[in-house]
Amino acid sequence: MESTTHTTVEKKLMVDEFVDIVLNSYSQVFFSTHRPFALLLLLVTFIDFYTGFFGLVSVLTAAIAGNMLGFNRMTMKNGLLGFNSLLTGLGLGIYFSPSIYLFFIVILASLFTFLISVSLQGVIGKYGLPFLSVPFILGLWAFMLAAKSFEVLGLNERGIYTLNELYTLGGKNLVTAYEYFNNLFIPGSLKAYFFSLSAILFQYNLLTGIIIAIGLLLFSRIAFSLSLIGFFIAYSFYHIIGVKITTYDYSFFGFNYILSSIALGGFFLIPSRSSYLWMILVIPFVAILTISLNTIFMQFRIPIYALPFNIVVLLFLYSLKFREKYSYSLSEVYFQHNSPEKNLYIFLNNKERFRYKLFTPIKLPFFGTWQVSQAHDGEHTHKGAYKHAWDFNIVNNEGDQFKNKGDFTEDYYCYNKPVIAPEDGVVEEIVDGIDDNVIGQSNLKDNWGNTIIIKHKNWVYSKLSHLKKGSFTVKKGDEVKYGQIIANCGNSGRSPYPHLHFQIQENPFIGSITMDYPLSNYIVHDKDSFKLKTHSRPEIDQMVSNIEVSDLLVSAFNFIPGQIIEFKTEESSEISWEVKVNEYNQSYLQCEHTEAKAFFENDDNLFYFTYFEGNKKSELFYFFQAIFKLEKGFYQDLEITDQYPLHLTFPKAILWLHDFISPFLLLIHSKYSIQYEEIDDEISPSQIELISHLSNYFLKKKINGKDFRITIDDSGIAAINITDNNRKLNLVR
Repeated sequence: MESTTHTTVEKKLMVDEFVDIVLNSYSQVFFSTHRPFALLLLLVTFIDFYTGFFGLVSVLTAAIAGNMLGFNRMTMKNGLLGFNSLLTGLGLGIYFSPSIYLFFIVILASLFTFLISVSLQGVIGKYGLPFLSVPFILGLWAFMLAAKSFEVLGLNERGIYTLNELYTLGGKNLVTAYEYFNNLFIPGSLKAYFFSLSAILFQYNLLTGIIIAIGLLLFSRIAFSLSLIGFFIAYSFYHIIGVKITTYDYSFFGFNYILSSIALGGFFLIPSRSSYLWMILVIPFVAILTISLNTIFMQFRIPIYALPFNIVVLLFLYSLKFREKYSYSLSEVYFQHNSPEKNLYIFLNNKERFRYKLFTPIKLPFFGTWQVSQAHDGEHTHKGAYKHAWDFNIVNNEGDQFKNKGDFTEDYYCYNKPVIAPEDGVVEEIVDGIDDNVIGQSNLKDNWGNTIIIKHKNWVYSKLSHLKKGSFTVKKGDEVKYGQIIANCGNSGRSPYPHLHFQIQENPFIGSITMDYPLSNYIVHDKDSFKLKTHSRPEIDQMVSNIEVSDLLVSAFNFIPGQIIEFKTEESSEISWEVKVNEYNQSYLQCEHTEAKAFFENDDNLFYFTYFEGNKKSELFYFFQAIFKLEKGFYQDLEITDQYPLHLTFPKAILWLHDFISPFLLLIHSKYSIQYEEIDDEISPSQIELISHLSNYFLKKKINGKDFRITIDDSGIAAINITDNNRKLNLVR
């Protein structure tokens, strides 16, 4: 019985995946994987029934071929290997009369186009470039030219009897709608825009263009606005330079401006003021190339189709690969979410949350709490090329750094205390054998005193100086791990009083200049309060420590692949989430019932979610919101704040309107905060209480929110109490 159920589920997943392959091949024409938009596009291709039919045949052919040959399932599922075959099928279907011969020609053409897509993915994909609709152009050109010798194919004459065909397809209502839209008084420029939209799917009529425009608006406000801007810039450019082009002409190549505008303004580049500006500057290139290429190709009676769009977009994207400096204002999309809005909101969120993601996580080089006695641009020695460094010592509750009168090195609290590796690495250099100084005196000859340099990765080295003679526990060439004791604090070199000098540098030499480099995660102790600092720089007189983790919190968030996390609601319904890892080595929780996924990262100090996809009414989404980020040590009343991606937390109505201006201005934000409220025993805790909040703001005014109470005990995450407006939901183990 269990085996039969498993087989049924497996078959259902295969069917769902195949449906996605087919539908996304339609929506991917507009760089989308939006299912309702895909269905709409599929339906409008059938306004000319046979065009739609042969388009569907071509997509099914590509989908079956891809599955049989075993190509990447995710690439197939997103429609990336199917949309070019679709366009080829639509092109052949509109130009030739339906016949059994055309049926086989379409299958061959779609297979040929599919193979070109796969090949171009390998050829230009290695440069991080998309193949766009180049396979469609090459495939359709090849078969259109060859078809001139195919006597069995006849040219399409269906347009002569359009109303009869529409009546057959949709009855009197469809004919009435078609005539209504065709007879609407619409300015010529706007009519040209709608015809250009319809031409993308080889449907040369006003009704199709209007339907596609509505679908584009519902799918993406950014893509819709870009399509209008790009088209009317080209339209205006033609009038400025005196080129006379009719609405009929636009229907054949006006879509080049629409697709170029969406591609550069908001799909392959993060939507921003800069992307819009460059889109505006580039569209005239598309227009000029359209005119010049059309002049050439007319001699051979070959339509240029989307060739100008492909040339200009690929040229621009390729040129960006040679930039020497990364630009946040004109950033490429490195992980495609197939939605300009999602790309933008995720980028803005990640820019704040993970702007130091590429940095090696250097931590404080000691146990316990130390004081910053000298910070960057220090008062005494941290000057010029050596200004990006810290000095640390230990003080008592009264702020004294020594006991007795401080006449001897042993009087100083930091003296002879362990110094640890601030991150994994290899010992690059050690200087030992320099005696400690008498208190108040300095050794200017051996300025740095006993020193160790650790290589963490290329161009990232840490240097720890003024160490105690003979205290090293490692030697040159040894591998070290974070937290491993490597030496003891001393008073050697230019050090009148015992302290630890710590700096990051690009080179492995003693005496190398310092580098302005943040420390990954540490706690600032301020009297009775605590602050978590993430990728920041300790300041003068601050009391700082690494995060001292709580075993209770570490155990609760020790999510291991294959682990099942179960909760029950007040209605006694059972909830089950499994910990999984995908092909990109990303860890995530997946809900067994809704298949929603919450992606997370988990290190020694922090647990935090990175992204969510799926049903936002699921309990997993509440869990994602409740524990968006936390550190694994308990510090009374510590508060951590962060920002949610806007598209995950804001009401759709507000977000929908805000999308239009989001590339230029953000009027909304979504704040996360969590407080460490209570621990039953600091020495040997058995229960920890955390409180977190989601707050949505419009123009700095809070408009709604959610509250969460999280209970951690020996069993792990014992309970989550959720208050969402007037609704209350309790999840218990």
